[in-house]
Amino acid sequence: MNALLYISVILIWGTTWFAIYLQQGEVAITVSIFYRFLLASLLMLAALLITRRLRKLAFKDHLFCVAQGCCVFAFNFYCFYHAAAYISSGLESVIFSMAVLFNAFNGMLFFRQKLSPALIPASILGLAGIVMLFWHDLSATHVAPELLKGVGLSLLGTYGFSLGNMISTRHKLHGLDLMSTNTYAMGYGAAVMALLSLAQGASFAIEWTPAYTGSLIYLAVFGSVLGFGIYFSLVGRIGASQAAYSTLLFPLVALTVSTFYEGYQWHTNAVIGLILILFGNLVMFYRPKWLTQRGKPTAALN
Repeated sequence: MNALLYISVILIWGTTWFAIYLQQGEVAITVSIFYRFLLASLLMLAALLITRRLRKLAFKDHLFCVAQGCCVFAFNFYCFYHAAAYISSGLESVIFSMAVLFNAFNGMLFFRQKLSPALIPASILGLAGIVMLFWHDLSATHVAPELLKGVGLSLLGTYGFSLGNMISTRHKLHGLDLMSTNTYAMGYGAAVMALLSLAQGASFAIEWTPAYTGSLIYLAVFGSVLGFGIYFSLVGRIGASQAAYSTLLFPLVALTVSTFYEGYQWHTNAVIGLILILFGNLVMFYRPKWLTQRGKPTAALN
């Protein structure tokens, strides 16, 4: 059962990046994100109400859910959706896998966790990997501004996701139900995107094409509801550290899909870059037993 859940997470989250690519079109990005998380939050809310698992939160906790929604279910995807216009969805997923490095840094910043000795070598490997991954383009006489935009937006979105993880850690330390906080955060993220869409004068009309509607449903139901549900179930079964290894593998799925459907072309430097990034993440995930007894987080993010 654990193997099935693990494979499901890898396949679902590994293919959501291509679904984001399919969202490119006439519909404004803010509107696409709004519909995605509106649908996802309503499905989550219905499931929690039916199972009577929805928990009430204090006003202060709701404010943190608003912040979490902005970081994880709104502006980070605003960056990822825009980045998909400049670089392949597979490359986005590889950059996103570096969230583990941002998590380590933010853990120190917000929870006074001691930095792991693995952070420096992992960071060096990750940065070297990004350079190698894009070396074919960076070594050109004129570097395309679009490439830099795509990489920059992906890194910004990944850091936003990491900030959302810190808020989720804060929820857990305060004994809050994570399924409930995620549901509220999805709803708040959708509301923020709706307000931004209105401020920009964007149309809320949906593009009724198989590619757009299919990718929207896939992102909302599979990528958001089932993906997070399966992942948290896996965390409960095998632990957070073991479940987190899925982030090492879903970029491989995303790059495979990108190769067949987006025409991503592999170069030797790209293979080396991918290996360096994944190895850097592996170094960061490695935790000797003597380190697990130190640097436990405290509830500093009130």
